[in-house]
Amino acid sequence: MVYNVFVDGQHGTTGLKIHEYLSQHPNVDLLNIDFENRRDTETRKEFINNADIVFLCLPDNAAKEAVSLVENNHTKIIDSSTAHRTNDSWTYGIPELNKDQRNLINTAKKVSVPGCHATAATLALAPVVKGGIVPSDYPFSITSISGYSGAGKEAIAKYENPANSHLKVPRPYALGLNHKHLPEITKYSGLSFEPIFTPVICDYYKGLAVSIPIHTNKLLKYKTPEDICSFLSEYYDGEKFVKVMPFGDESLLVEGCLDITACNNTNNAEIFVFGNEEKILLMTRLDNLGKGASGAAVQNMNIMLGLKEDIGL
Repeated sequence: MVYNVFVDGQHGTTGLKIHEYLSQHPNVDLLNIDFENRRDTETRKEFINNADIVFLCLPDNAAKEAVSLVENNHTKIIDSSTAHRTNDSWTYGIPELNKDQRNLINTAKKVSVPGCHATAATLALAPVVKGGIVPSDYPFSITSISGYSGAGKEAIAKYENPANSHLKVPRPYALGLNHKHLPEITKYSGLSFEPIFTPVICDYYKGLAVSIPIHTNKLLKYKTPEDICSFLSEYYDGEKFVKVMPFGDESLLVEGCLDITACNNTNNAEIFVFGNEEKILLMTRLDNLGKGASGAAVQNMNIMLGLKEDIGL
């Protein structure tokens, strides 16, 4: 079966990548709006209501407006903005989050695509917190290093301008400690309060790695990194897009370092457990435009339509 799909905001970074995925998808007929009509409300409304699936690749306020344009009972919405990620009337789009999440996505009319940092952090944190290994009130401190593509078209243009030499070094940001991904990390990881989160944007195009340190003397059970790795491996056993990497395998590193870009051009997320008897480091790497955005959106679409999950990915 072929479904009508409309990408509202198809000319932005996420929209372009979704469009690229869907152009090769055998079950999709893309509804393409003319560039000059992309902001015309009546034209967008027509496209939205003629679609089986609508991807929203818009700023938060525009995404909320787009949802209000739906005038039928069949159009399903997948929103990549921050607008609805913690809204209980929307389904959160990490299929691997728990054993029930796929069914929720499959039956949902409205799915919110998680943020890239949030996806990486939640995949590592949710199992160990909700599994009673780390207390929910542990004072987590999370660091995320990512390429500049996640910041959007304007940032991409700045980073790719040779005149901007000040952008050639890693740049921590959101230093007010109120990054927009914090509410969803807190909610879906089962935390009692928001962690400290420091994102760092770097001078490479894409690829993201989140790091989460934990003191073993604060663990409630499974006190060694080997135990934690084994637990996570079992939790994600059978998942196509989320893999837990073997503990202590030096061949997975490059000169002793983690290659942040190793999942680029895939919809994969890879979780590592490093450390020793006193300290553990959880790390998740993914493509911030893949599993961190557009790839995740297409994966959710496949589930919502009852299709094989990896079609087009």
